Amino acid sequence: MSEKTVTEAIASLKRERDAVILAHNYQRSEVQDIADFAGDSLELARKARENDARVVVFCGVHFMAETAALLSPEKIVLIPDENAGCPMADMADAPAVLAMKKEPPGAVVICYVNSTAAVKAVSDACCTSSNAAKIVARVPGDREIIFVPDRFLGAQVMKITGREMHLWPGYCPVHNKLSVDMISREKELHPGAVVMVHPECVEAVCDAADQVLSTGGMCSFAAASDATEFIVGTEPGLLHRLRKENPSRSFIPVFDEAVCPDMKLCTLEKIRDAIDRLSPRIVVEESTAKRAAVSVMRMFEDGPITPVEDQHE
Repeated sequence: MSEKTVTEAIASLKRERDAVILAHNYQRSEVQDIADFAGDSLELARKARENDARVVVFCGVHFMAETAALLSPEKIVLIPDENAGCPMADMADAPAVLAMKKEPPGAVVICYVNSTAAVKAVSDACCTSSNAAKIVARVPGDREIIFVPDRFLGAQVMKITGREMHLWPGYCPVHNKLSVDMISREKELHPGAVVMVHPECVEAVCDAADQVLSTGGMCSFAAASDATEFIVGTEPGLLHRLRKENPSRSFIPVFDEAVCPDMKLCTLEKIRDAIDRLSPRIVVEESTAKRAAVSVMRMFEDGPITPVEDQHE
């Protein structure tokens, strides 16, 4: 079956099922092109919450679809391939986070959205790579902070906020492949280019960049910049959106083989079948979902962040 035929079938099924398609910036280019919205974790979290479609098709990895389900429990949330996971998310589990939370007592747990619903449920607030520093800045100065699970994003937040934090030893295997030598090589080839990297990169790579930004932040920065060449340090799926939105500019990957295999599991055929069958569906156990939703929703609120338990004293 041709791509055109599959795309037409998706459009028809979307109308029939009252569905909206959300695609992360790391998805295949053809998946991004048929999505109603493409974006980073924060952008898509907002779209999932604000959109009034009955069915949400989340083209990303499992924790992202889980987050959409937490924000919209009344909706049917689908993931086209249920095997699309996240190695970083798997590096943290709820019992271990709870154990860490006891030392020191009264600490606030800030949980990067790249985590399971179970870990979100034992955290005090979630964050994304684009708002992590703002979330941490909302924690009162007399509280210690545990940051889960990405130690490299945590290190960048510590630099920005000046806050010391207890960092969970997790990381993204894809961003971990990027090196300073790779950046140096591309800078020699493109001496006038601006270097943008994701904060999931190791600290030395972030230090070698001109800008450390989320994927959504990279898109906004590129659109507003006067530069014409950009060296991009993240999963190369983002380059499709960057080139599409900025056709007169050049975007060079730091390492074009730093591909996330889980992000590439989603295909047009799987999207079609998911909408047709309303499966695979993301279902989070009710008590976990309620507690995890509190952590996620605190991203969108104002005011200080203290342990959730304090709110019930």
